[in-house]
Amino acid sequence: MNEIEIYEVGPRDGFQNIPEYIPLETKLTIIDGLVAAGIRHLQITSFVSPKAVPQMKDAVELAQLCLARYPDMDLLALVPNLRGAQTAWESGIRHVSTVVSLSESHNRANINRTHVESQSDLAKILETYPDLDICLDLATAFGCPFEGKKNGEEVALFIKPYVDLGIRTVNLCDTIGIANPAQVRQTIAAVRQAYPQLDLHIHIHDTRNMGLVNTLAAIESGVSNVQSTLGGLGGCPFAPGASGNLATEDLVFMLQEMGYPLEVDVQKLIDLARDQARLIPGGNYSGHLFRVEDPRNEHKN
Repeated sequence: MNEIEIYEVGPRDGFQNIPEYIPLETKLTIIDGLVAAGIRHLQITSFVSPKAVPQMKDAVELAQLCLARYPDMDLLALVPNLRGAQTAWESGIRHVSTVVSLSESHNRANINRTHVESQSDLAKILETYPDLDICLDLATAFGCPFEGKKNGEEVALFIKPYVDLGIRTVNLCDTIGIANPAQVRQTIAAVRQAYPQLDLHIHIHDTRNMGLVNTLAAIESGVSNVQSTLGGLGGCPFAPGASGNLATEDLVFMLQEMGYPLEVDVQKLIDLARDQARLIPGGNYSGHLFRVEDPRNEHKN
């Protein structure tokens, strides 16, 4: 079994869709709980315009507090453009993601750019900050609400200019939860064949209750870096019909039950997911285990 790295992205991907501002202290409480549960990779915020995403108006302060509190953690942030990368760098963040959609329609709806503009923006970031560790998040990698299904050959062809620019990490994102296990395997195989040097990540939404099986298909295809959110909080605000993300506690529970070596306390995650649902009511949660009393004993009777 390959060793799996869990990337918790809830403090960014989960929080960004909550309309009411989540107090900084609440965000830190949840981040502290994730670290205490054993999570070691955390996407904590997004350096976007507060006008576009008001929830992220505390990005600089949150990043600096987390870096001071957890200097040995892998702390990530999302940056939409060169200005966001600059703010991240000045805040002390050295590991970032930037997004482009395989679908040009979704790219325009999500970040208001053409593909050419997105590629140009990334080239500027790479040139200006050569020491920044950058992951390319490929949104709608399996399908788009406007353009329909995508396939592995389309993905491989699309990312070539980004690989040529120097990108070495690509995150395949099922933005609206449209993928199936066969498609996940086919896409990963096509990308690996074209670019065996790439470090692949996977980010699956749970719109059709396929989050776990699609993520497992990716893991069994050799992907060892998996993104999820506590409680399954989140979803894409620009993709009609998209619901929550894959829940971290559900993912960890499944993998541990299968024998994967994960040094994560699943019960702490479940308890924290319950606390999060209380602290942040009304969120779009897709998680299952935090809704039952004792997930390891629920079928004993």
